Amino acid sequence: MAPDVPPSGLTVRPLERADAEAIAAWRYEGPWDVYNSRPGELLSAEAGYQAVADETGTLVGFVCLGQEARVPGLAEAEGTVDIGVGMRPDLVGQGLGRAFGAAVLAHVARWCGETPLRAVIQSWNQRSLRMARGLGFREVGMHRCVQDGNEVSYTVLVRPAQAAAALRS
Repeated sequence: MAPDVPPSGLTVRPLERADAEAIAAWRYEGPWDVYNSRPGELLSAEAGYQAVADETGTLVGFVCLGQEARVPGLAEAEGTVDIGVGMRPDLVGQGLGRAFGAAVLAHVARWCGETPLRAVIQSWNQRSLRMARGLGFREVGMHRCVQDGNEVSYTVLVRPAQAAAALRS
């Protein structure tokens, strides 16, 4: 499958082993360290992960759809595709989130058509929540679950099908 190049110049392509190894080595600081990979954990294309790269082919992030994007205890929502993303730690907070998110959503819209999208973001993560809202996601509820022995609160957001259709045009 050929890479998909959205207008921003970011490319969404199949995840390669080297990408997965690089992502496993990413380390976020402060409260964002909850997004660090566990030792020995590698993302895979077989599990639905794709790489997001810049014009030079340098890995800038990843996207996953479906079951892999769901947190523990969150049931599938019929007619909705779950989406999860991650950006390289040194790029976070640099003002690139909206372009990254728009490129990912343009790619997903080409694959999923006018299907609504659902994302869950840890409720304390106001930066990511602002970005999601700016990309057309709207809060529809909360989800709490236990992860690594801690109760975690998530904000559940949905992006209606009309927003996906507008992005493609």
